[in-house]
Amino acid sequence: MKVLITGANGQLGTEIRNQAENCNGCDFIFTDIAELDITNETAVNAAILGNAVDIVVNCAAYTAVDKAESNEPLARQLNASAPGLLAKAVAERGGEIIHISTDYVFDGQGCVPYTESMPTAPQSVYGLTKLAGEKAVVAATDRHIIIRTAWLYSPYGNNFVKTMLRLGRERTKLNVVYDQVGSPTCAADLAKAILKIVQTEAKTYGVFHYSNEGVISWYDFTKAIHRLAGITQCDVQPILSREYPTPAVRPAYSVLHKGKIKDTYHVAVPYWEDSLSQCIKEIEKIEATVA
Repeated sequence: MKVLITGANGQLGTEIRNQAENCNGCDFIFTDIAELDITNETAVNAAILGNAVDIVVNCAAYTAVDKAESNEPLARQLNASAPGLLAKAVAERGGEIIHISTDYVFDGQGCVPYTESMPTAPQSVYGLTKLAGEKAVVAATDRHIIIRTAWLYSPYGNNFVKTMLRLGRERTKLNVVYDQVGSPTCAADLAKAILKIVQTEAKTYGVFHYSNEGVISWYDFTKAIHRLAGITQCDVQPILSREYPTPAVRPAYSVLHKGKIKDTYHVAVPYWEDSLSQCIKEIEKIEATVA
């Protein structure tokens, strides 16, 4: 079975690469911008049809949430148009696409975990373009699995966990918002879930949610990051979102309901703190190697 991964150098793509050897019967093609321009229809068709790809896992996206507000054309190209091209090409092969989306498709004004069937209402360019990408995938093929996730982090690339580790060591005081709550997602856990779905022969198609279990604020998340990393000299203070304005509106509440993916694919959904602890150990291991 040929499986093409886009965004293979990103957080999720790297974790899929790390776990690929556990995927029996899968022949992976890992691509990032250097290998495949997913906005180029000719290149996409050549990569998917030319390599007889059975499954596309689209991890590529424009994820600079604030920059997207002033760069909508590029965000739309990568987040909306490209997924449609990938889905259309793999559909010609009679194949399947697993497309990664986001909690930003919701308005963030809820107070109970979002199910897959709840109304979408993006409040940012990033959210709008990601929702457009979902719709493009659905329009191109019935054989789609869309996985919405949130607060993604890993030992690789730029993310909140690595930023808070760095700032915690550099500064004596940090202000972090406490009126935005959600569930972090360790990329390694999501990668494991995706690979389990890849190996499932009789797939159930549709939209699914995946993040780690538990609910916390960004402030609580930061405190946990520092505690687990042994950072004690940084005083972390809670602030309101209005005290830290950003170009893009962040969801105040972005907890995703995971019942559907657990019932359908029987994937593991670890508790956020257990996965965070494991990730920080991995980051420390990598840092020790580099040093």
